[in-house]
Amino acid sequence: MKDLKAIYQAPTEESALEALDELDEKWGKKYPSSVSSWRNNWPQLSTYLKYPEEIRKIIYTTNAIENFNHGLRKVTKAKSIFPSDDALFKSIYLAMVDITKKWTGAPWNWGQTLNQFCIYFGDRISPADLE
Repeated sequence: MKDLKAIYQAPTEESALEALDELDEKWGKKYPSSVSSWRNNWPQLSTYLKYPEEIRKIIYTTNAIENFNHGLRKVTKAKSIFPSDDALFKSIYLAMVDITKKWTGAPWNWGQTLNQFCIYFGDRISPADLE
């Protein structure tokens, strides 16, 4: 994972390609299809390198999604059988309400991140989104 992070956390595309070369040297023989997949899909994978660090961090961070899914799994796993579909939907709805109550803070460095979003995606952001 550390070697992959060197690629997607690289400051420029050139340094990301250097990190990809290092990944290939270290892991290419053991995982040839994975490394070749990175190379074959480089034009698509490297698209996010044109954005500043603040936006990139939002793109590759999945902690919020993983925590949300974990909270839902916890509820549905605890009870293996639901008496009806409505019971399942109600349990998931209540779990979603509880999970989202914890979402009180903005992401780290949100002011700068929002400024970068406005620069790159200003035509998609309404004034209501900024409040």
